This record gives sequence, structure tokens and C-alpha cells, in this order.
Amino acid sequence: MEYLKKPAVRPEEETEKKVADVAAIIADIRKNGDEAVRAYNTKFDGNTRELFRVSREEIDAARAKMTPEEIEDLEAAAKNIREFAKAQLSCVKPLDGVSVIPGARLGHRVIPIASCGCYVPGGSYPLFSTALMLVVPAKAAGVRRVAAVSPTVKGTTEIDYRTLAAMDIAGADEIYAIGGVQAIAALAYGTDQVKAVDKIVGPGNQYVAEAKRQCFGQVGIDFVAGPSEVLAIADESADPEILAADMLAQSEHDRLAKGILVTTSRKLGEEVMAAVERQLKALSTAEIAADSWHIYGEVILAASLEEACAISNEIAPEHLEVCIREDDLEPVVEMLTNFGSLFIGQETGEVFGDYASGTNHSLPTMRASRYTGGVWVGTFLKVCSFQRYNREAMMAVAPLVSRMAKGEGLMAHKHAADIRMK
Repeated sequence: MEYLKKPAVRPEEETEKKVADVAAIIADIRKNGDEAVRAYNTKFDGNTRELFRVSREEIDAARAKMTPEEIEDLEAAAKNIREFAKAQLSCVKPLDGVSVIPGARLGHRVIPIASCGCYVPGGSYPLFSTALMLVVPAKAAGVRRVAAVSPTVKGTTEIDYRTLAAMDIAGADEIYAIGGVQAIAALAYGTDQVKAVDKIVGPGNQYVAEAKRQCFGQVGIDFVAGPSEVLAIADESADPEILAADMLAQSEHDRLAKGILVTTSRKLGEEVMAAVERQLKALSTAEIAADSWHIYGEVILAASLEEACAISNEIAPEHLEVCIREDDLEPVVEMLTNFGSLFIGQETGEVFGDYASGTNHSLPTMRASRYTGGVWVGTFLKVCSFQRYNREAMMAVAPLVSRMAKGEGLMAHKHAADIRMK
């Protein structure tokens, strides 16, 4: 392994201050409710709304601003996401009739959570695609109440009209013009205007992520998401211009995003680095993308595809592209185990998954793909076991349970088994 481009070193963020700042906002909202939410909306977004919930009239006005093609595009993307979510749902089945001893019946039920909050970011860009990625699978799972939240356009009282239309097309039951830590706290603890939810999903900036972390336990969360990441494994057959475009597509998210190329070809690695610099000159988001690439971008030379896979599995990226010869694709894919979402072959650009392939773009970052996947229909489901014994089964298992409870010193547990045998 050799670095052709190393990430630059940057001073660590003020983590302790961030944690304290977020905790203070959450505590204020728990104490002062809507009054505090309104104050933070005004402070951070210039949003002076009195009523946070978006009305049907506002939604209709947002949709009226859309061209027919824009509406059709959102509906087409939503359809792809919905169809894939429904296919996933068909794989998660109830279980019944398992009998480990005569007279016992075990199983599990698949139960949708009752409510969820979907956080749709709106800081640097209007990420209306995220509305589809969160709300559509929640509704496909059968969640009865889906509350979507998003910050307003800076200095206004309105969510970006495209985001608002996307939330409506996706099927959100309630929409609130609240962003940042205050949105997470309101969804977690509830206010007079915002009823609390059972789970919060969706990406956001570092303060939103920290708020989700601090509220976990009061509510469920999908995961704590950090800056976006892409890693591409490539050999000499890959197109350097395409790889450069994919690195920059990720880098433009924000200055903390990370693009990583792991290649078995020194020539390709050098060509990609040169192509990135060329493409930056014509990119309207070059200011952000250049900072991200120059500070966090990496180009790693691997001795073999096996080593490239080992490097990738250690990094555990959010998005993973495999751009190698067709003959090597299948064995390489089998070696890859840690990723949020996998894009196989050069034609399968990561950007397609961001919008309309049907898979979800809300994915684990910061090496979390070692232990979890991304948002999917199962994110909104509970798999809950049940059991039923007749007397034969009870008499068979109660003596075992009685002995084990006695061994642990839990005598009330032992009695609860013994009393049933009398």
C-alpha cells in the first residue's frame, strides 16, 4: 500500500463545546417548548414562524411552483424507491409454529413503529431527494404517522418549495418548518405544536448528528451520520474522468466530505488526480469541492485487488464503487463486506443511488458500516418474539428454569416456575 495523495491534517473540532451547546439547546426546549424552538429557528435560520406545521395551502403553493417535468421526476424517483422498499418488505416475514419442545409454540411478529420523524437537511443545498429516501420506506413499512421536518430557506419562513413538494409526494403525514438541534429535540420530547415520535431518521450537520446521539434512548434513531464518503476500487481499465467526477460529486457535499480512490494502477491514480484539478475549474461548487478534496481526499496504490478489498473493508465507506474488469467483478464483490451501499461496475455511478436507482442514500458513515447497513424498510419495523405453552410444555421446561433461577440466586424467579407445577 502506498499513498499517492494523503489527506491533510486538520485540528480536531471543538467536540466538548459542541456537546455542551447541543445539550443546552435540548434542555431549553424540554423546559420551554415551542417558545425555545421559535427562538432557535429565528437565531439560526431567520425563521420567525409562529406555527411550525406547514399547511395544505403552503404545500399546494409549493407544488404549483414546480414544472410538470419536475413533478414527474420526483414521482418517478419515489416509485423506484417505493418498489424496492416493498420488495424488501416481502423478505421480512412473520414466524409462527416453531416448536422446540412438545406443546410449545414460538414465533415473532413484524410490527411497524407507530410514528417516526424524518429530518431532511436544507443548509447548503435543498436536498429534496432525502425526503423521498426517508418518508417513502417509512410509509411502505406501514408507519401510521410520519412527521417530516426541514429548516427553512435562510431568512424566510418557508421550506424550499422542491423539498416541500417532495415530502408531500413521498407521503408525509405532517410537515414542520423546523431545522437543526431544535427539530431533533422537538421530535424527541414533543412540544405543544409537535407531538413526539418513536424514532428519528435522516442525516444532518454535525450538530444534528450530536442531537440525535444525545436524544437516543428517549427515541430510537437510525444511526449517527457524519460527513459523506465515497471509496472507489479501480484497476487500469477504469476511466479516470469518470472516477474524478465521482470524487468531486461526493466532495461538493461539504468541506468535511471525503473521496477516496484505491487503485492497482499508479498511472490511473495520477490521471484521476489530474482530472480532478481540470474538472474543478469548470465546477460551480468548486470552492467547497476543492477544499474537501485537497484536505480529505485520498489516492491509495494497492499491490493487488485483494489488498484493495482489505483496505476498503478497513475504511468501511458509506458508498463503495467497484470499477474494474468484468472478469474480476464477481470475486472482488465477494471479498467486500463493509460498506453502506455497493455500486458494481463503472456504469453504476454512486450518483444514481443518490437519487433514483431505488436503493436508499441515507447510509452509515465514519466506519459504521462495520456493524450496520443504511436506512431501509426494516428501519421502521420491530421484530418481536412471542411464545405460548400448554401444560405439557410448561411441565417439561419449568424444572430446568427452576434450577437455573436457583443457581443465579433469583428465588422469586424460581418460585414463579415452581408454583406453576403444583
